[in-house]
Amino acid sequence: MASKKKVKIGRFTIGGNEPVRVQSMLNTPAGDCEAAVKQAKELENAGCEIIRATVPDKSAVKTVAALKENCSAPIVADIHFDYKMALEAIAAGADKIRINPGNIGSNEKVKAVADACRQKGIPIRIGVNSGSVEKHILAKYGSPTPEALVESALYHVSLLQKFDFDDIVISLKSSDVGKTVAAYRLMAQKCDYPLHIGVTEAGTMRMGLIKSAAGIGSLLMDGIGDTLRVSLTAPPVNEVYAGFDILKAVGVRSHGANLVSCPTCGRTKINLIELADKVENALRSCDKNITVAVMGCAVNGPGEAKEADIGIAGGDGEGLLFKKGIIVGKVPEDKLFETLMSEIAKM
Repeated sequence: MASKKKVKIGRFTIGGNEPVRVQSMLNTPAGDCEAAVKQAKELENAGCEIIRATVPDKSAVKTVAALKENCSAPIVADIHFDYKMALEAIAAGADKIRINPGNIGSNEKVKAVADACRQKGIPIRIGVNSGSVEKHILAKYGSPTPEALVESALYHVSLLQKFDFDDIVISLKSSDVGKTVAAYRLMAQKCDYPLHIGVTEAGTMRMGLIKSAAGIGSLLMDGIGDTLRVSLTAPPVNEVYAGFDILKAVGVRSHGANLVSCPTCGRTKINLIELADKVENALRSCDKNITVAVMGCAVNGPGEAKEADIGIAGGDGEGLLFKKGIIVGKVPEDKLFETLMSEIAKM
């Protein structure tokens, strides 16, 4: 149920049958250009495709300009209340503006932002979350229900459409996974604008990742979502890794190697947990679309992981190297990691 409408964000297009793009947000001080550029480059190196930066004041506008000068990823300027910051960010080269139209004031101010974006050919993301729903809509529904989130977003869409602007992306986020999923499913039935999906304020690496995988994964499996951010109380680079991992897990996008590993049992004779972690970290920089298996024992390792392109299975003091379920050699236990990575490099 991917959106039919396409929207261009810098060098990328989202919507239609375009790939689901992974984005993150800088957490460096808004006016610190050097720190922002450094972190943005780290995000790009991790594969981040769209980078968002908050623009609360004029010092942050300089950050937008610095990011545009030093980064290839599209830059999204996050605006909350001051429409003048949106206009200045647009002038500084922002590739997209994120606003809540109802928060930036009069119709004239909304029109000014819409006109500036139209002239530059850049889109606006309407960002609605459970804490930003208008009072009259909350009064109608009693709380920020999925229906309230959707009504709020459609209200903001109508403000932009009033000024002949429809280069729009929509997000409707809640920290409640069920509400988030229900809101996006409802919105997908009501409009064809690209949807930016995610669970807001999801939490730390542990629960935040679980909630994001549950919410984002459910939507992607429904065919809903054109770009995503995994919101974590963690370094932004972890959001990028998590985003691609979720896409990979549900089969929406392949992005480098896919690791499969067994949960260990009493037959395991090697430190499989440490080995699997080491392999997973090493595969972060692997851009080959292959499946790699790290299994605990030779009893059923090659059999259970016979679909893997390459894998290792532990033994007692030694392990097996196998490809597509066929054993191709025995390897000393202390050489399993190096042998596996060497073989992957040859593929």
